[in-house]
Parts: sequence; structure tokens; C-alpha cells
Amino acid sequence: MLQRIGAGLIASSIAALLVKIVGMQAATLDLDKVETVQPLPWQETSLFTLPKPDPSAEATINQYLQDLKKQGSLADNQGIWIQSGLNVMAEHQGKVPLPAASLTKIATTLVTLSQWKPDHKFETQVGATGAIRDGVLEGDLVIRGSGDPLFVWEEAIALGNSLNQLGIRRVNGNLVIAGNFHMNYEENQMRSGELLKTGLNAKTWSRSIITHHGRMSPGTPKPELVISGQIKTVKTPPDDIRILLRHQSLPLMEILREMNIYSNNGMAQILADAVGGAEVVAKEAAKLANVPQGEIQLINGSGLGTENKISPRAATAMLIALEKILIPHNLGVIDIFPLAGRDKNGTIYARNLPEGTAMKTGTLRQVSALAGVMPTRDRDRVWFAIINGGNNVWEFRQQQDQLLDKLTQKWGNQPSLNPKSSQSRSQLGDPKRNKVIAN
Repeated sequence: MLQRIGAGLIASSIAALLVKIVGMQAATLDLDKVETVQPLPWQETSLFTLPKPDPSAEATINQYLQDLKKQGSLADNQGIWIQSGLNVMAEHQGKVPLPAASLTKIATTLVTLSQWKPDHKFETQVGATGAIRDGVLEGDLVIRGSGDPLFVWEEAIALGNSLNQLGIRRVNGNLVIAGNFHMNYEENQMRSGELLKTGLNAKTWSRSIITHHGRMSPGTPKPELVISGQIKTVKTPPDDIRILLRHQSLPLMEILREMNIYSNNGMAQILADAVGGAEVVAKEAAKLANVPQGEIQLINGSGLGTENKISPRAATAMLIALEKILIPHNLGVIDIFPLAGRDKNGTIYARNLPEGTAMKTGTLRQVSALAGVMPTRDRDRVWFAIINGGNNVWEFRQQQDQLLDKLTQKWGNQPSLNPKSSQSRSQLGDPKRNKVIAN
């Protein structure tokens, strides 16, 4: 009988340990809920010993906190979590939710990728309610969106050129915006319609739009599509719509990379709304990361506002969960976040991070946050989250970089780039993503 109970406990312990390995979450086994028995000798081996902190990492973190204290930064406003595999090597207030600024976008990214695959493309349908005669559409031009967060000037220009190629130079009806359509990250559909109308007609372009056109492939035409009617927004398109074009967005992976490299708040909010809003993002992110719900508290999908709070442990756990989702697609977090040594612009600009470090920054008036993963020689990949609160935002950024550099000096830097991460980005406004359905 005792052997059967012991065997059951062994199996339970191994199962629990394997679950934690897969999720890469350090945790303790709750033995209060099982019958107490004398452990078998081999149960006391190192397999059942919980990982211990790293003394060198702890010493470095303690010195970092002491330096912040000398500069007047309160310890209660700082949070740190350093982890490699099962090992939580050092932490300070690691389970305490703190204002995390744009680390919120990690949650948005995670939940988005749990709903759609990395190669998902958002489709925008373009239709008409009338016939096309002598270059004139005798009816409405209808745009039906599906939540593309990166429909910008270049996409509008390419769409206008495709409509011109279909023989449409003028619309005698209205521009009707239906469904979930956003232009230039605008949440307001009426405003998105106004921007699209401008982008379709080069004669109404501002200098800024001309600049965007200049970044497109050499020889890209300038569309001339005049819409004589008004802009109207509806929940569903008219029944008599005839689909002319199907416009596909860039792959979701590239959209997320763009969002995270430049920490684009508009894109993040559009994606968060598409999966159900901030409350759903917080709930699902906590579930996917296997952390308590209270460690992820969100009011939006972008991170604007100190009410968005995430614990350092949760930030790290979400990144690990993202890696788990991406691995089957031969991708990793380095493919959707800024990478030191590859990316030069956006939030990584002027940062001095160890080469090969993929990271997400977060900045508000009194918040500076940094979370990511850095490759090391002695500790494999080290996942980290550093959240600083106080008035020294720009100094916090420098000190975060210095902290990671000190840890890298101890463990060695060993970057290994995924070949996919070095691919050039797709061309915005590529006409090949406009598929003609009807003439």
C-alpha cells in the first residue's frame, strides 16, 4: 500500500515538474493536499530539489537597488525578475504588479497570437453598389474592414491605383465605411474614412503623404480617384454590394514587429479591441502565462496610463509563453520584438543592450520598464523584467542597460540570430496584396 501511495506521489511530482518545465515557471510543490508518507530514498535526489538563486545575480541586483536608493528612488517602486529555465536567479518585488507602461504590449501580443497564427493576414474588402461606366462608379464605394492595424498611407495609395486600373476615376456616390476599418491607427471610423478619401486622390495630398509615396517602389503611380459624395459609416455593408478587390494586410508577425519596435499605441489598441478589449487581454494573458490574474491589471492594450500594472514575474512569463506559441512556426520572440544588433530605430535607439537581446521597453512620465531575453554563454537564455518607478526615467534607462551589461560580463554574451529575423521587411503598399475580384 505504501509503495502504491509513494509511486503515486512520485508520478504526481514528476508531472508537476514537467508542467513547470514546459511553462518555464519556477514554483513550489503544494504537498498540503496529499497524504503525508515517508519519501523513498531516490525522491530525495537533486531531481526533487528546487532551483536556488544565483549568488552573483543576487549580489548584482542588490547593488543596483542600493544605487537607486542613493539617488532617491524608493525600493517599493522597483521590481525585478531574472530567470533562466526553472531558475529564478534574482528578484525584488517580482510578484508585485507595478505600473508597467508599454510592457502592456507584451500581453496584447501574446493574446493576439493565441487567436491568430503568425502568418495571418487581415482582409479589407472593397466593393461597389452600382455599375462602372466610362470611368465613373454610379453608386457607392464600400470599404469593409476586418481590423487591419497597419492600413496606412502606402496601403491607401496602392488601393487607389488598383481602383484606377479597374477603370474607376470617379465615384458619384458615397464612401461607405463598414466593419472594423482603421486608417493610420485611427480608432474613429469617420476619421478613417476621411483619411482614406484623401489618400485615394493625389490632387488632395499633403506634403507628408507625398513623402510616404516617395518611399514606395520607384515608379509607383499617383492615384486619382474623386469621390463626389459623403463619407458614411455603417455596421454592416449594403446587401447589393459587389466585391471589386480584396486587400490583404502584411502578415501578423510583421505587424507585431512594427508595433513593438516603435511601441505604436494605436496599433496595440486596435489589436486589443479585436480580441475583446483590455479585460479579456489581461485575463487571457494571465492564463497563458500561468500567473495569478492579479499580476496583470490592464485598462487598455497599449500601456498608456499608470493604471496598467504588471508584475515583473508576469512580464517574463508572458514572454516565455510567447516563445512557446512561436516555436512550432520556427519563430521566436526575437522575430516580433526589437533585437539588439539588428534593429537600430524605434525604442531600441540609443540603448546599449547586450547583442542578441530581444526586448520591449515601457516609458511613461514616471515609469521606465524593460523586459526581454538575452543569450548568455553560462546561463543559456536569461529572461528578465525590470520595472522602475520614479522621476529619473532617462537615468533608469541607462542603469537598466548597465545592469544587463554587468550580468552579461559575468555569464558571457552568446548571441544566436534566427535566420528569419534577418529578412527584410515587406513593402508597405505592395500592389500584389490587392486581388481583383470583379471588373
